[in-house]
Amino acid sequence: MNVLVVAAHPDDEVLGCGGTIARHAADGDQVHIAILGEGITSRHNDRSDADACVLDSLHSHAKRAGQILGATSVEVFDLPDNRFDTVSQLDISKRIEQLVGKHQPDEIYTHHPGDLNLDHVITHRAVLTATRPMSKSAVKTICTFEVASSSEWAFDSTGPTFAPSVFIDIERFLDAKCEAMSAYETEARDFPHPRSTQALRAQAKRWGAACGRAAAEAFQLVRDIR
Repeated sequence: MNVLVVAAHPDDEVLGCGGTIARHAADGDQVHIAILGEGITSRHNDRSDADACVLDSLHSHAKRAGQILGATSVEVFDLPDNRFDTVSQLDISKRIEQLVGKHQPDEIYTHHPGDLNLDHVITHRAVLTATRPMSKSAVKTICTFEVASSSEWAFDSTGPTFAPSVFIDIERFLDAKCEAMSAYETEARDFPHPRSTQALRAQAKRWGAACGRAAAEAFQLVRDIR
């Protein structure tokens, strides 16, 4: 199986489906990670004020996280962090169309639209636009994930509630997910922040308890063609 993960920012792929990526890789699937945004430049009033060395380091962390999870490839693009709304939606969709044409994924994981972060919402819509179910499309399944410290902080007020209907057992891969998150030295946080190791483990146990497993990641199914 070919799997494509489309994330808005470096670390979203780990937070949203890191354990699932590791499980796919262990099963012998080809997992390609596409991170659309450059990351962290929104922490400056002017995007150009960001330290290029820090940005390069962040992208190196993304590559390292992908290696830990067993991903086949990791690509980090240059969309402006938390400023996706300044880019044409068409241009973002076309970039994803190129990725789909390149990797021919059977399954795609991407952001849920009910999220506080606007880049996540725009990414979701761009993925759906780029993967319209045409007769020759390789994409059969699209699942959306939540992102700790973003999805839950919307408090169900910015879009549809994340209501998962697919659960993937990641008990054997939870350590890899936490290790991959730790590779993001500038993004991981101490407990009780949602991006802390303890919080990620608690989240996995919560979804595991919801489906009768020790640890799981949860997804909301957009479509599944069989």
